Amino acid sequence: MATLRGRARPNIVGGALGWIWLAIIAGPIYYMVLTSLRTQSDYYAENPLIPPGSPTIAAYRLVLENDFMRYLGNSLIVTLSSVAVLLVICLMASYAIVRTARKSVQRIFSLFMLGLAIPAQATIVPLFYMITEMHLYNTLAALILPSIGFGVPITVLILVNFVRDIPRELFESMTVDGAGPWRVLGTLVLPLARPAVVTVGIYDALQVWNGFLFPLVLTGKPEVRVLPYSLFTYQGEHGSNTPAILAAVMLSALPILAAYIIGRRQLVAGLTAGFGK
Repeated sequence: MATLRGRARPNIVGGALGWIWLAIIAGPIYYMVLTSLRTQSDYYAENPLIPPGSPTIAAYRLVLENDFMRYLGNSLIVTLSSVAVLLVICLMASYAIVRTARKSVQRIFSLFMLGLAIPAQATIVPLFYMITEMHLYNTLAALILPSIGFGVPITVLILVNFVRDIPRELFESMTVDGAGPWRVLGTLVLPLARPAVVTVGIYDALQVWNGFLFPLVLTGKPEVRVLPYSLFTYQGEHGSNTPAILAAVMLSALPILAAYIIGRRQLVAGLTAGFGK
């Protein structure tokens, strides 16, 4: 009975810390939502922590009228293209790393892991030179290609840990039945590694969607701006219109927030799988 009572004892400290952390996370979001529903004059006249007396969507209307949909479309193209290529390439690479015993393949895997230690800021000068020499400056390809390159190490790491968890007997059974590598990859590895594919898809989408360095350095024309960089320039053009700026932030966060809500369980499971073995 003592053991049962001990287990039933509430964790007051943990609960209090949880509520404090929730307030820290929800506070800025609450402030942004309320501010985006005010006019500029009400923003200076009212308490920013109290719901607006006359809520309005004028700030959202202003944002949508200033090429926001173009920037959103560019972000979707860059994110979806980068993630699709990453998933295809890295799933094949992970399968080869797990199922090949040659030392050369394992050395390649070590090179992939070395990429985790190289920050993008350290390579931005040679990257800019390569992009300009390839005549890709001011194009969406200038954002897609570096995003793929810097996303490979972490994507391969996560997928390799998932593929290693697939029982070896399943591979041997399909090989005995005459299945080739492509069939094994499509009918065995891909279905069983689906949680991992969703995980790295969401993770990579977050990284590409929120990327600011590559758009800042590798693009300049308004026609190829993506959302993070467009928010920066929008703030410069309308620096005093705080409700409009926060309305743009709220709109830009909705797509990736929806993706996170849909796949949050797979994301946590994928990031922790295999590391305890």
